[in-house]
Amino acid sequence: MAIDKGLFEAPKKPTRSKVNIPGPDARALEVPLAEEKPPIEVKPTEDGGVEIDFDPQAMAMEMGDPNANLAEMLDDSILDELGSELMGDYEDYKSSRDDWEQSYIKGLDLLGFKYEDRTEPFQGASGATHPVLAEAVTQFQASAYKELIPASGPVRTRIMGKHTKEKEDQAERVKEFMNYQLMPEYEPEFDQMLFNLPLAGSTFKKIYYDSVIGRCVSKFVPAEDLVVPYNSSSLEEADSIIHVIKMNANELRKLQVSEFYRDIDLGTPAYTESEITEEKQDLTGVSTTNKDEIFTLLECHVELDLDGFQDMGEDGEPTGIKLPYIVTIEEGSGEVLSIKKNYDEGDPLKKRKDYFVHFKFLPGLGFYGFGLIHMIGGLSRTATAALRQLLDAGTLSNLPAGFKMRGIRVRDEAQPLQPGEFRDVDAPGGDLNSAFMPLPYKGPDQTLLSLMGVVVQAGQRFASIADMQVGDGNQGAAVGTTVALLERGSRVMSAIHKRLYAAMKKEFMLMGGVFAVYLPPVYPYD
Repeated sequence: MAIDKGLFEAPKKPTRSKVNIPGPDARALEVPLAEEKPPIEVKPTEDGGVEIDFDPQAMAMEMGDPNANLAEMLDDSILDELGSELMGDYEDYKSSRDDWEQSYIKGLDLLGFKYEDRTEPFQGASGATHPVLAEAVTQFQASAYKELIPASGPVRTRIMGKHTKEKEDQAERVKEFMNYQLMPEYEPEFDQMLFNLPLAGSTFKKIYYDSVIGRCVSKFVPAEDLVVPYNSSSLEEADSIIHVIKMNANELRKLQVSEFYRDIDLGTPAYTESEITEEKQDLTGVSTTNKDEIFTLLECHVELDLDGFQDMGEDGEPTGIKLPYIVTIEEGSGEVLSIKKNYDEGDPLKKRKDYFVHFKFLPGLGFYGFGLIHMIGGLSRTATAALRQLLDAGTLSNLPAGFKMRGIRVRDEAQPLQPGEFRDVDAPGGDLNSAFMPLPYKGPDQTLLSLMGVVVQAGQRFASIADMQVGDGNQGAAVGTTVALLERGSRVMSAIHKRLYAAMKKEFMLMGGVFAVYLPPVYPYD
């Protein structure tokens, strides 16, 4: 199971540090320490110096460290109230999209990854699923991956304003460096996202700096793991964004010991899986085995008016304006693990820093986009039903069932006849031909077969996957006519690609901001 990292670089393990200062320098430090009032304890030593005992984490908070965990400074009663409020909001937002989740779960069954053993209308009835939806998803993923991830890399640059040799060189360096940084992890994440996108209609990418590998990363976030208020129309307008993170106990313990999270006892993990996750695991044939070692964290990007950290006006009084924070909560216990500022200290407007990018297949009527499940899911169900009826009709026609004479009484008359079964009938004697009566099963119907073809073609036309086989088509057709037909068939897909390009542009802009913050003083790329 993939483990999501935090948004900020975890500090090195801090301990209470002691610094011995010789006697002549002790007086020079007394005034600054008294003015800043950090959490420092100064003790004189026998040799005339002083021993300074301080807590680096507390000092960082006192000095305004933007990465400080503010939860360490708040009272437990405030944290409990905040955790309860955010947990209630999460449950409310999640329940508001129940219908969306159920339609997504039912749509996943239409992929046909798992053969269904059916007992109705008879034992051994066909459980085949028509691949019209799976074909559409595979075709889109293949075409979009080739279009959006060229061999030279996904990042391209454009010079705004007057072109100069210096700008052109800079643009080339930026493009080469970003592609160099992205390629190790970006392609697998993007490839996986492109397969989920046409199914769910919405997927997300999370951009942040990973201190373990020392690079900016863009992680794929499934739609079921990102929860927003029901009245949100976009990520930019959402006043709350909650990312559900699965983290094993050892990784969480490391972050607690390093004081990235509060070092509190969380008890035994109460791991639960969403219905969508269970459906995906059922389709792929896997299951989670180490549930007692996995915690569920809720990373809440919200706006709060915290006591002691309010927005202050020019008169020195609180304005009552809520400020952006990232609050991380352990779902099972409801404990608040961290509260961190989510705005730049030098920003007078204190705007929320963005970490998520929304990719849409088709613009929906609300926050989530529409995917192929929503648009051709009904056609896929119809094609599947027609296919199963045709197969069942062929099975019944090839393996006829009926009655055979053995008296007047029918044995097990309450049970339906199975293909190839002849059931005893108690009846008076007669010739051998009259002792058997096959049921009048009708073979596969040509009308039903034609109807299934119409349904499949309709789904393919909508998904723009009806590829024109130029070599097998009209050999006498003009080149211009052939090109026009190909361009017409690719209009829908081109519009979806353009929508993805816009999301990728925002994604790379966020990456550029991360690079600007975390690049070393010396440019690390030649």
